[in-house]
Amino acid sequence: MGDLEVGALLEVPFGRQRVLGLVVGLSDASDVPPDKLVEPIASLDITVPRDLVEVGLWLGEEYCSTPARGLGLTLPPGVGGGKKIRRPKARKDLLVELTLGGREALGGKGRLGSRQKAILRAVSGGPRAARDLSAEAGADRAGIRKLEQRGLVTTSEVERMRRPETRRIGAPAVEVELNEAQAAAVGRIVDAIDSRDGSFLIHGVTGSGKTEVYMAAVEAALDRGLGAIVLVPEIALTPQTESRFSDRVGEQVALLHSRMSAGARYDEWRRLFSGDARICVGPRSAVFAPIRDLGLIVVDEEHDPSYKQESDPRYDAREVAARRAEEAGAVLITGTATPRPESWVALEHLELPDRVDGRPLPPVEIVDMRSAGSGPLHPRTLEAFGELAEAGGKAILLLNRRGWAGYLVCRSCGHPWTCPSCDVSLVMHREQGLVRCHHCGHSEPMPTDCPECGSATIAQVGAGTQRVADELERLLAPLPVFRMDADTVAAGSSHAQVLGDFQAADSGVLVGTQMVAKGHDFPDVTLAVVLDADGALRIPDFRSEERTFSLITQLAGRCGRGEGGGRVLVQALSVGSPSIVHASSHDSVGFLSGELERRRDLGYPPFSHLIDLVCSAPDEAAVAEISGVLAAAVSGSLPASAEMLGPAPLFRLRDRHRRRLMVKTENRPATVEAVRDAVERTAKAASSRGVAISVDVDPQ
Repeated sequence: MGDLEVGALLEVPFGRQRVLGLVVGLSDASDVPPDKLVEPIASLDITVPRDLVEVGLWLGEEYCSTPARGLGLTLPPGVGGGKKIRRPKARKDLLVELTLGGREALGGKGRLGSRQKAILRAVSGGPRAARDLSAEAGADRAGIRKLEQRGLVTTSEVERMRRPETRRIGAPAVEVELNEAQAAAVGRIVDAIDSRDGSFLIHGVTGSGKTEVYMAAVEAALDRGLGAIVLVPEIALTPQTESRFSDRVGEQVALLHSRMSAGARYDEWRRLFSGDARICVGPRSAVFAPIRDLGLIVVDEEHDPSYKQESDPRYDAREVAARRAEEAGAVLITGTATPRPESWVALEHLELPDRVDGRPLPPVEIVDMRSAGSGPLHPRTLEAFGELAEAGGKAILLLNRRGWAGYLVCRSCGHPWTCPSCDVSLVMHREQGLVRCHHCGHSEPMPTDCPECGSATIAQVGAGTQRVADELERLLAPLPVFRMDADTVAAGSSHAQVLGDFQAADSGVLVGTQMVAKGHDFPDVTLAVVLDADGALRIPDFRSEERTFSLITQLAGRCGRGEGGGRVLVQALSVGSPSIVHASSHDSVGFLSGELERRRDLGYPPFSHLIDLVCSAPDEAAVAEISGVLAAAVSGSLPASAEMLGPAPLFRLRDRHRRRLMVKTENRPATVEAVRDAVERTAKAASSRGVAISVDVDPQ
């Protein structure tokens, strides 16, 4: 087998199977008798960097998962175990090159057919891939082989690296002169890169040029022979971010995200591993990019909950980034206009208080829906859209609810349409003629009458992006209306396509869910509208105010970046809510001051840590029993400063009954260890009753 190192990938016998193994440590001796040890079958020709191995092991423990699941996040894309070891195959091109004999044949020596002449002419300027010759000269493999047999060309196989297809959004990035605040921030970051220590929060209003600071910091890292990771909250933002960095540093940028093909992800991973690419751009999973000599990690829009993984292991990419930076001696930069309270307390602030062009932030008008009619759009909002249609321009409307109507109910007997597998209402999707569950995906035809009383009077309650977009199309025609939500993406229109079409249009309205508020830069947007801005406040979550403030402020920031200025309308019922009042004046510091005081009084993060445990099973009695056993195991091993709430019932999801426990603690390491041990002790009994236990450390 030869010498092995930490990070080596092995094919290992396991019973009758062959499984993938990852070397996590080396030893000269073993407590296991030699006759019980097995030899690996083979070693794969690619390894995982040692620092990623350490991160994977840490992550499995920190988030109460397993070493295998933590390490699985660090593997090259497409590489895995199962019935046989899986790995993407390299893509090969057949390269065709003209010989001296072929050049002479082109000069008139020898008989050539017209297609043969076309092939030789095509390669006369240099080697060409056979796949290109097929389209250009009508060549096929048989024709190329005949030329090779005559000694007119030679062929060789070369690997062709697969690159992701991207669509440019926004103008090409050019280097600009930094203003005083930007230059001060870059100077502080560069000093930290040189000392290999520092963690920063760039608190900058929308349009303050945070991306320019990121790019200058990345260039400084590259100048010092160091690599960088740039994280964005959504895949939709990767084309814009990748384009900006590529414009500045060229081919050194690689992308990693789940919508790329397996082959392209594998090839981009290898470019980073080999050092051909030194910068990785991507969403949360890009935090595991195999960059050697890591000098900088950027977490853009750090407030976004998308950085939290919702399946096991439920890691937070912001915390993993901090861990990687600490282990590698790299600098961590997070940036946002609406910082999380956790980041505000923990990190050194670098302030960008003004927009780079000197323009003021757009005025925000709160529209009181308590006096409005029954429709989703207030008369004041309709008036603003009418003015936009008359004058021309662009607008963005945010409604964080997709579909046509939130739920259906019979006007005669009150019968509601609910999901048979989840305790939730079915959402009406008129375009598809369906009512659908947004949790499990169940769908059924849109009803025409009530199954309980036979009445045809069915009320459609609430409005989603489908309905609002349809109403605006009718009111503003011929002004184009674009829609961006999970339904349009699922139907084949990618985020990049919708955003590109909106950018290319002379005027129009972009309607969508929260994804329209994330990091987009359209200078010609003069109107931004938030519908049901206080909808999140009706959800029992201590982060509701934070999310409401962030959503309004972020959307407001998409507006008024050009010469035409802009304005923002915020429709709400709870017009006096602190999140809405502070957002209307773009006052992050004032909001955070009040929010931190409230959380300190209640003992919520950042003044504590939370751990959620959920027991679920088809059998409600089994869930009740195991959740009680788990509660006893957890409460009996918690440190003195920790407290546990529950178990409390949650709504049924995908035919599974659920109960939840929540642990609140100031001693995170000891509590994580206690919870992990309690879950392991309870797992056998849970498995025998068909109950699954999930653990979420620092839930979002």
